[in-house]
Amino acid sequence: MTCAAAPLPVLIVLHQQHSSPGRVGRLLVERGYRLDIRRPCLGEPLPPTLAGHAGAIVFGGPQSANDCHDYVRAEIDWMAVPLREGKPYLGICLGAQMLARHLGARVAPHPEGLVEIGYYPVRVTAAGSALLAAAPGTAGPAWPDHVYHWHREGFELANGADLLAEGPTFPNQAFRYGPAAFGIQFHPEVTFGMMYRWTARASDRLGQAGARSRPAHFYGRLQHDRRIRLWLDAFLDHWLASGPLPAV
Repeated sequence: MTCAAAPLPVLIVLHQQHSSPGRVGRLLVERGYRLDIRRPCLGEPLPPTLAGHAGAIVFGGPQSANDCHDYVRAEIDWMAVPLREGKPYLGICLGAQMLARHLGARVAPHPEGLVEIGYYPVRVTAAGSALLAAAPGTAGPAWPDHVYHWHREGFELANGADLLAEGPTFPNQAFRYGPAAFGIQFHPEVTFGMMYRWTARASDRLGQAGARSRPAHFYGRLQHDRRIRLWLDAFLDHWLASGPLPAV
């Protein structure tokens, strides 16, 4: 009797010392994946190849994709690695904006100074609606109609990218580039504890134009989080299967 080989780890890129991959990390661990957590902002290097990883997820953070920090520029340049190797890449919020910048698209604040902090509506495009159904065995719940945001900048759609979801304030909410690179502007990884900490420690952000009040964050969670969880569970299976087949 032979035991199946353990899957390769997933590279997790975080942007603060105490940041967490939240629900995304838990779902990956439940699937048997180890998490290789790197924080470039603390001087931790990113690997020159993803040959030893199942994929890479770059999370959000307080930085801007337009920042001049050496590690931000290096991280954006590094995104050539998963694109070149065809490995699954997922950018969440800042990670999506960095991917957009790498692909030559503009990242900027809303022209009227609006932010999205809290739950906001999204509408799936035809390409996004077909995404999960197109993957054998991964057809899952529909995209949620409201998602959790925490950002003041948005991204334009890069040439060659497919728009998967859109919104009324920041039009581009999710995109795919090639078969295995995805960027989403929202935060499906957020747990109740993360939401509690974010709204307490950054309460000053809740007074910005367009932001939801703190109670609205928790009320929105009661309304929308179950659908987000179901969607994320199905999406991760599709994402993990989107890269090249492992060698046998």
